[in-house]
Amino acid sequence: MYLVGIDVAKYKHDCFVATETGDTVKKGFSFANARKGFDDFLKILQSLDPSQEIRIGLEATGHYGMNLKRYLEEKGYSYMEFNPILTHKFSQAQTLRKTKTDPLDAKSIAAMLSTVEYKAYPLQSYHIFFLKSLSRLRSTLVKQRTKHLVHLTNVMDYLFPEFKPFFNHKFGVTALGLLERFASPEKMSRLSAAHFQALRTLSHGHFTYPRFIQLKELAANTVGFTDPTLISELQSLLRLFRSVDSEIAGIESQITMLLNEIDSPISTIPGIGPIAAASILSEFGNISRFDSPALMLSFAGMDPAIYQSGTALKQGRMVKRGSPYLRSTLMSAAGYSLIWNPVFYDYYRKKRAEGKPHLVALSHLARKLVRLIFTLETKHVDFDWALLR
Repeated sequence: MYLVGIDVAKYKHDCFVATETGDTVKKGFSFANARKGFDDFLKILQSLDPSQEIRIGLEATGHYGMNLKRYLEEKGYSYMEFNPILTHKFSQAQTLRKTKTDPLDAKSIAAMLSTVEYKAYPLQSYHIFFLKSLSRLRSTLVKQRTKHLVHLTNVMDYLFPEFKPFFNHKFGVTALGLLERFASPEKMSRLSAAHFQALRTLSHGHFTYPRFIQLKELAANTVGFTDPTLISELQSLLRLFRSVDSEIAGIESQITMLLNEIDSPISTIPGIGPIAAASILSEFGNISRFDSPALMLSFAGMDPAIYQSGTALKQGRMVKRGSPYLRSTLMSAAGYSLIWNPVFYDYYRKKRAEGKPHLVALSHLARKLVRLIFTLETKHVDFDWALLR
């Protein structure tokens, strides 16, 4: 068979072709990350003996290799992806010299193909790919929105420090509406009855008249100070917040539509909404490629580090390799499952009773959640309380 190692980069890819016995077929060469480069690479693959199997290996390097993988799939070639950490360790084990080049990396990947069971990466649903892209973009925008709110709090600490505590330390619909229409405490202190009716409508009747009077009194006696620069900064932050918030809503709508087309059973688990389900599903990818829940936990970086030597045996903390987006979503979903799932809550209390801190107990719950997800996805069934034990 032919072993084809590819070192993926942004603008070019390096390649090395060998046989399973280690004989060099095509010494290291590069091709551009462009149509012509891909076509040149295809000609080399087509020039190989068609009676021999072709195994292609490449590192999982994020979006840099996506176009190449799609091209290979279109042309009928399979490929296997390697974790960059594993390829690095394998390369280090081959020599004591500290030499690292892209052609050598490609040669190392080709050699690595001969030492492992060839598991061709399953054809990826592009719904899954786009779900992953949208979910990560949403995560980035949510962090931006949070930063805007923190900056907004800092500005209000100068202008009107009593404002946010009055609204239970939250910038809800009513609080934001007030700031957009009446940026300064002076204006808030002069609010009229007509303004109260507008605020009451905005809050769906939750903003009462006594609180309205209390807000006016706080504004009239605030210890904050008004400055045109602060007002301008406040208005800019409000516009930024609204813009990012609107983008997040649009992305969440797209995520929900894509998830509905995939029809994953993950979203039937109590406590997991469409956004969390989309993130979990897209980060794991095709769950059929995992033979057990333990492999899924390892992929997510949620398995404990283990050290054993002689009579010494230590189990350490969570290794935290893999996708931080996936771990964060699983931990968050585990937290919500405490509210909606009695079995999960009892399991959490059991771990707490064993003396485990909150986050450690929550991580045990997240691992239990992964085992449940594996069962639902591999058996193609929706959530059932009978599946829990």
